[in-house]
Amino acid sequence: MTALEIIGYAASVMIGLSLGLIGGGGSILTVPVLVYLLGVNPVLATAYSLFVVGATSLVGSFSFMKRKLVDYRTALVFALPSFISVFLTRKYLVPAIPDPVFTLGSFEVTKSIAIMVFFALVMVAASISMIRSKRKEEETSGEIKYNYPLIGVEGALVGVLTGIVGAGGGFLIIPALVIVARLPMKMAVGTSLLIIAAKSLVGFLGDISNQPINWTFMLLFTALSVGGIFIGSYLSTKINSDHLKRGFGWFVLLMGFYIMLKELVM
Repeated sequence: MTALEIIGYAASVMIGLSLGLIGGGGSILTVPVLVYLLGVNPVLATAYSLFVVGATSLVGSFSFMKRKLVDYRTALVFALPSFISVFLTRKYLVPAIPDPVFTLGSFEVTKSIAIMVFFALVMVAASISMIRSKRKEEETSGEIKYNYPLIGVEGALVGVLTGIVGAGGGFLIIPALVIVARLPMKMAVGTSLLIIAAKSLVGFLGDISNQPINWTFMLLFTALSVGGIFIGSYLSTKINSDHLKRGFGWFVLLMGFYIMLKELVM
């Protein structure tokens, strides 16, 4: 096992650690870890990421369920269109992306480059959301209201995004649940983890027939990530999650710019 592989497996623990500490964010690092540290093809990495993120988020959601911090009705309304869009994206849209996507003179934008650059843009958007986030219960409390069209559209869009880049999309789901359904922040985080788990695993089903899955590798990576979420859940009671989330946001921002430079310039 090389040094990069050891670092890659250690990073899988950090992915779960982040989910346990701040309820999201860790999934945005799964694809870069798989691609740059463990040498996985970007398209296959997005498939692995869906399984890792789905399984880890499912485990993380159990503690919120026990504390009754999951709104199952909102999860169902949001998740149904998301299920459909993420499955169709993985089953038909991703395989249909041409390779190369396009060429500019002598510069060829391959499918792998296009996916990684798009992923980097998602990372930048996620980082801004984490840096600017303010977890104030009083701003999110109130009667839960269901704007079905908006929740459905948001669910479908997040499903497409999840399908393309293999990230859970918690940075989009949580604000949607807070603003559209008026869920309190803690309940939004718990509900988000359940939604992420369900739609990520459904999306992965669309890959089983399209991608050469190395089950031993994927399950080992997932087990380490799940171990990290237990550590993160324990530490979350001792660390200020607001400061941690902003710090992690800056790290993700730098990673996003690094990926864009690596893929387009280096």
